[in-house]
Amino acid sequence: MSLKNLKRMTKKPQSQFFFVPLQVESKHKQMAKKKILFINQEIAPYVPDTDLSLMGRSLPQAMQEKGYEIRTFMPKWGNINERRGQLHEVIRLSGMNLIINDTDHPLIIKVASIQQTRVQVYFIDNDDYFSKRQMTVDETGADYPDNGERAIFFARGVLETVKKLRWVPDVIHCQGWMSAVVPFYIKTAYHDEPSFANTKVVTSLFTKTLKGDLGEAFKQSIEFRDAKASLLEPYNDNFDLMELGKLAIDYSDGIVTATPKVNTTLLKYAVDKKIPLLGYEKDFADGYEAFYNQICPDSED
Repeated sequence: MSLKNLKRMTKKPQSQFFFVPLQVESKHKQMAKKKILFINQEIAPYVPDTDLSLMGRSLPQAMQEKGYEIRTFMPKWGNINERRGQLHEVIRLSGMNLIINDTDHPLIIKVASIQQTRVQVYFIDNDDYFSKRQMTVDETGADYPDNGERAIFFARGVLETVKKLRWVPDVIHCQGWMSAVVPFYIKTAYHDEPSFANTKVVTSLFTKTLKGDLGEAFKQSIEFRDAKASLLEPYNDNFDLMELGKLAIDYSDGIVTATPKVNTTLLKYAVDKKIPLLGYEKDFADGYEAFYNQICPDSED
């Protein structure tokens, strides 16, 4: 699917659920531009075109063109051609080990730029979790038994790297199941970190989903600082996509329906939680900008 085809999706889903109306005021145009961290599961052209990968590319580009300061992250999937994509390792950011389930996992950071858009992309890499794994078109990451650990590694890898960059995002926007652990960590393990103490988190809902579960060790592996496994007791022991989606929603400050069709159960769950919700918009840039300002207003407001 091309970006042009993505923009041709014109039907807005009809639902009795949503949404929280945006209070868009003219003063938003005078507000200081915010810093936005995009944590993406997929970004075109590094992976095949899907709704998720196209939005992973076009949304950061749109916000950058509006004058926002952005940072963009994705996993370094095993089938990404590093030579063709001109990826190179950032030595000063690499070299950290993340302990997950009592095992050390080296964190490698690579970077590249999408030449047509001038958007810089940081890649989270690890031989066992990413470089030696493939990303399939129909199901990102496949049903690996350690998908939960991989999502945890990705989330912590991004947040630790942002700390090293000494960059303080106003908004973190998570797109795809691989980033769904981030809201939980932001509001627990990293809530006292200067880089994230005042950050608001937005999660996008897409049609494309993970079909399997996150593995038996997920709840144990997620523990880090104040991110305790006991906080996951309200969720089912079989931590599948539905439970992961609920976890992301529970710890997010705003939810976006990024495609015309999303999981109606998760959509209703977000509405019942009374979390600000932005419905699907074909021409998304202005709506997303207003939504960011709604959930993260300037202090003078």
